[in-house]
Amino acid sequence: MTEDLITIKELTEEEQWKDAFLVMKQLLTDLDKKKYLQLIKEMYTEGYKMFALFEKGKIVAVTGVIQLTNLYYGKHIWVHDLITDESKRSKGYGEKLLLHIQTWGKENGCGIVVLSSGFERADAHRFYENKMAYTKSSYVFRRQV
Repeated sequence: MTEDLITIKELTEEEQWKDAFLVMKQLLTDLDKKKYLQLIKEMYTEGYKMFALFEKGKIVAVTGVIQLTNLYYGKHIWVHDLITDESKRSKGYGEKLLLHIQTWGKENGCGIVVLSSGFERADAHRFYENKMAYTKSSYVFRRQV
């Protein structure tokens, strides 16, 4: 991986979010572009931030995060999404992007980065635990109402 060909930046405009959709869609397969943009706009007003890793000017990995505070984590970063383009996996891009988020969180007064990952994503779990030193601390439960 040539460092000068890799950049990470925050995506703050609709056109940039549109550019990130093709990578984001690889994880969120049920999401169409219209609904994606609607949700991103709403989430953005709530503090959601999207960052992308570019290789030679092309988005190859995306993460969406929010800064939160609660009683059990204190001030923290919640990672909603972390996706590397299928054709670019195992090249260190996810690691580089997550390290960027960890640094960004620390610079913004957060002491922890938290994420959840679906049971079926065994490769992602190995990455988080073995490569990035994250620990399993809970289950996430949900119920539709």
